[in-house]
Amino acid sequence: MQTLPKSMQLLVDQLSRLPGIGPKSALRMAMTLLKWPEDKTRGLGRSIVELRDHLCICSQCSALADLDPCSICSDAMREQDKLCLVSEWDSLLVMEESGFFKGRYLVLGGLLSPLDGIRPDALELEKLRRNLQSGQTAEVILALGTTLEAETTGSFIKNMVDKEYPHVRVTRLAQGIPLGADLKFMDKETLKQSMRFRQSI
Repeated sequence: MQTLPKSMQLLVDQLSRLPGIGPKSALRMAMTLLKWPEDKTRGLGRSIVELRDHLCICSQCSALADLDPCSICSDAMREQDKLCLVSEWDSLLVMEESGFFKGRYLVLGGLLSPLDGIRPDALELEKLRRNLQSGQTAEVILALGTTLEAETTGSFIKNMVDKEYPHVRVTRLAQGIPLGADLKFMDKETLKQSMRFRQSI
């Protein structure tokens, strides 16, 4: 039985560890790389190496950045009294692309999930405490999503802030029926959240 050359098998194994990439997709990717001109393939390799060499974690918000502090944290025009908590860096990117939030961020680095072994000490909660101790934050905005892990994390943070920094307001992104949606197609949990967080008009 024909087997892959060792170097090809090693690359397929590495690629198949990426999210959403199985062994067959990894093999197709490896074959594509072999068909590329050599300079293009080497350029991809350099980009991967530089990804680790040139990026850093912002000491203030824990986002990926080219410089420390990052461009958001060093922007004096941002609203310093509002701190938005997101679970991962890509959530911060989505918020920034929308262009409507002008405050600061803190990337928690995940969500609490005791079953998966993710406990409070795995998140950037000490960085949150240091931020709140500075006295400049008046509102913490939870932008964590609506999963069970997000709800657990949000409740934990709210309890912590209420206990240790009672003067700081804790809010969350509104939840409920999206624009353009028909009520009859909504699931029960979405309807429940919509009723719970209803607004005055």
